[in-house]
Formats: sequence, structure tokens, C-alpha cells
Amino acid sequence: MRGALCFLCVLFAAGKSDGTPPQLAADNAGEITQQSEKKLSETVLKILEHYKQPDPIGLPGAPIPDPMDIPDMKQSFSVGRMNFKNVKLYGLKKFRIDNVVVDITQMKVQAALTIDVLDVLGNYTLSTWLSKAHGPFTVNLKKVRVVAVASLKVEVNGMLEAQAMEMDIQFKEIAMNFEGLGFFASMFQGVMNSVGTFVFDSIKPFVLGEANTNMRSDINKELRKFPKKFPNSISPFDQLICEVRKKVISMNYDPYHVPDYNNSVGLLDIYLTHTWLYGLSSFHRTKDIIFELRNKTVHMLVQVGTGTLEGTSNWEVSLIAGMVSQVGTVSFSVNYIRVQINASQSMDTSKPPALDDIQVELGNIQIRFDGLGTIDYAVEFGVNVLPNLLRYQILDALEKPLKLKIQEALDQVNIERLIVDNADKLDNANALEDLQFL
Repeated sequence: MRGALCFLCVLFAAGKSDGTPPQLAADNAGEITQQSEKKLSETVLKILEHYKQPDPIGLPGAPIPDPMDIPDMKQSFSVGRMNFKNVKLYGLKKFRIDNVVVDITQMKVQAALTIDVLDVLGNYTLSTWLSKAHGPFTVNLKKVRVVAVASLKVEVNGMLEAQAMEMDIQFKEIAMNFEGLGFFASMFQGVMNSVGTFVFDSIKPFVLGEANTNMRSDINKELRKFPKKFPNSISPFDQLICEVRKKVISMNYDPYHVPDYNNSVGLLDIYLTHTWLYGLSSFHRTKDIIFELRNKTVHMLVQVGTGTLEGTSNWEVSLIAGMVSQVGTVSFSVNYIRVQINASQSMDTSKPPALDDIQVELGNIQIRFDGLGTIDYAVEFGVNVLPNLLRYQILDALEKPLKLKIQEALDQVNIERLIVDNADKLDNANALEDLQFL
């Protein structure tokens, strides 16, 4: 959760830029700083309301200029040259978030955005050996898709820092209108068909460069306010897992007492009691921790596993209603236990989180007996039956309670209320570690 908070704060932090010029008067600096510090919490609350809409477009507070001023351009053709001035790009803020994948452990974010239409407006001048034409022009880019990959890195001083972002923009349809061409429109039709693509190819590096530089600068400015220092030899999420291991031990879950179990196999009644499992606190992540935003819902995938576990149990086999019985103890080992959790949370935070699936996987079980004796049915029980019974006993003791406990906890969570109650702490770097939901 702490790792997820870091990413949320980083993503929301971009909303703190309000375009205020850096040349601020000294007597107003304190007031402006205070207003800026309040803006993160305000932005988060606006985003909560924003995603309650059926079709949320854009992101409140995102520091995206709309329109964006584009530098003058020029292009030479076989018949002459064209100059483009006063060019502006409209529509960057009208994006929809198609998909976002956050890899917490690798500290990477991949996002795909879609924009229905981007409009490029400006003035052109066409100079040829015959004459000149000039006037306003419009280039419409339709079905635009933006893909971006960003990552964070722990620096030597323990601070998080955003790295260079990889971004790309593509479109599926293009339409153009150049006013004032006159007879040039038909004479240079082949040339004009390529102008729209040239305009897009010319503004694309500028737009991507501006987004990369500005967003990276804004994110790093917010990251420097985080009081938490991270080791650069281990990911922040793995560091969190180390802390959770200690918590498991302090709560007396290692060793873990497995509830008693009984079953019937043919004519045999089998009882397993006083079963203890040692080593649950050795868990570690076995896959990258993934958060994915799709269809206005955040999906989380977490998988953790343990090393080899040891255990002991008392067993009793009863035949013919207890007329013949055999008792003994068994020690066993389990190669590993893996737990995979899939949970989801609607971006409309008035809806509760949900546990979509939980799976518990046990590795191979090896057993060592005491008290089997030489009775044939006891040997058969020890070799073929008991390992499977131990597997069922451990799975029943872990999977069902885990699912119930997690779902009960999720049912009591009001994400919207937690965020609202803690929003003001996002403006205070020293209070980030005291958030109520950590």
C-alpha cells in the first residue's frame, strides 16, 4: 500500500503546476507557496469527483497547456516552400485514459491515452515560382493514441527520482483545410496531400519533448518532499515486505497452528491433530506487483511465496468404528506455499473494493513417520494417503480463512472516506508516513 501511495502521489503531483511564471515578487512568495502546497489535496479530491462521471475526459489539474504554442516551421518542396506561423495545438486536455499498468516492484508506469481529435491551427505562406498564397490553415488529427512509459529510480542519497520518459503519438485519420490557396489547390494537389503529415511529424518531437521535460521536472520536485529514504540495493516494495515479515512474527503467526482435520478413506477414519507449520514468515514476492487501470477500474495482482516449510502433526487411524486403531506422529516438509491475490477497486471510489480471486498453491510434501508399525493398511496410509490429507488440511486452513478475512477487511474499507480524511496530509511531506490507511 505504501508503494502504491508513492505512485499515486507522483501521478497526482503533476497537477500541482499551475503555470505561474517563475519571476515572483518576494512579498507574494509566501502566499503563493502556501496556495501551491494546498493544491495537491484539492487536485486529489477533484479527481475523485471526476471519475464518478460516466465518461471522464481529461484529468483535473493536469499541467497540460491547451492550446499549446508550436514553434514556427518551414518546408521546401520541388515547386516552392511553405512557412507556418502562429501555430497552436488544441485538444491535448481532452484525453481518455485507456489503460495504465503500474509495476510497483520495478517502479515503472505504462499508460495509453486516446484523444478523439487534435486540431492544429495557424497561418501559412506558400511561395512558388509562379506566385504566393497565404491564409489560415487547419489540420485535424483523428483517433489519436498516446503511449508513455515512465520509471522511478532510487538515487545514491536514497531519494526517488523520475527517469526520462518514453512517449509516442500516433493517429489514424487526418483532414486538412488551407484557405486562400485558389488555383494552387488543384495545381499542387499531390504536394498538399503530404503537408498534413509534415505538420504532424514536425510538431510531434516538440510536443513529446515538452511533455517529457515538464512532467519529469514536476514529478521530481514533488518526490524531493518525501521524507522517506529508500535503499538503492532493494526495491521499496521488497523493503515493505521485510517489515511485514516482522509483523507476522510479532502477531504469533509463525509457527502457525493448523486447525484439526478428520476424514474418511474407505473403512478408515483418519484424524490429524496438533498440526504446526513453521516458516510462514519466510514469504517473499514471486512476481512483480502489478496495478492495472482499465475500464475505470484498478486491478491489482499480488503473488507471494515462501521457502521450504517444516511441520509436525499427530495422526490417528481408526478401522471398523474404532475396534482397530493406530496412532503416531509425523514430521513433514512443504517445498513452498504460494498465494496469489486478485483484487479490484473502481475509480468511482464511492464503490467498495472487491476480492476477485485468491489461489493458494502448495509444493511437494515429504513426510517422516513415527508409529506406523508394520500393519499393511498403515503403510498404505502413510505412503499414499497422509500427504494428500496434509495438503487438504493446510489448504483449508489457509485459503478459506484468507479469503474470508481479506473480503471482510475490504468490506469495511471506505476508500473515498480514507482519501478525504487524509487528503490534507498530502500537502505536508512530514505527515505522509502517518496516513491512516498505511
